[in-house]
Amino acid sequence: MTETDKINLIQGLRKQSPKAQQQALDRYGRDVFALVARLVTGTENVEEVYQDVFIKVFRYIDRYNEEKSSLRTWISRIAYNESITYLRHKSEPVVYYEDRNGEAEKLSDAEVDETFGQANAETVQLIRAALKHLPPDERAIVTMFYYEEMSLKEIAFVTESIPTTVASKLSRIRKKLYRIIKMLQS
Repeated sequence: MTETDKINLIQGLRKQSPKAQQQALDRYGRDVFALVARLVTGTENVEEVYQDVFIKVFRYIDRYNEEKSSLRTWISRIAYNESITYLRHKSEPVVYYEDRNGEAEKLSDAEVDETFGQANAETVQLIRAALKHLPPDERAIVTMFYYEEMSLKEIAFVTESIPTTVASKLSRIRKKLYRIIKMLQS
């Protein structure tokens, strides 16, 4: 998408043009659906949150500031916030892995890198299974970094944080995932 196309899309969205709205859905819909689906379970729930995301995008497009982020990152922020809001209001209790003894913190980055560096089918399957044992906010950070390939700066914008905090959280989450994978293997 050229710079002119982006400008035209944003102007069209601000004018509430159905054509621009459809272009936004075509351009960003798949990424938003994937992000929401990695955080929210159940197809109907994902679809509900997905719709809420784009309703907000179309309603609040005037609040978008291209100097602060790309349109993709701004939409991801809305998707993240809508997903977390949905999960907070969900009535089902969920149990997540908790590292009570601080074992994950004691791991070296080399040990963790060795596990995540082996991108074979078994490792990918284990990582996907382990992700389900993380709280939604941690799962979101991993998803944005590895699946959406967002930079630390973009993730910081989405999560309303700072890049160094995101990097620190990502390091802790990777160690936690490592422990969960080891637990699942035993």
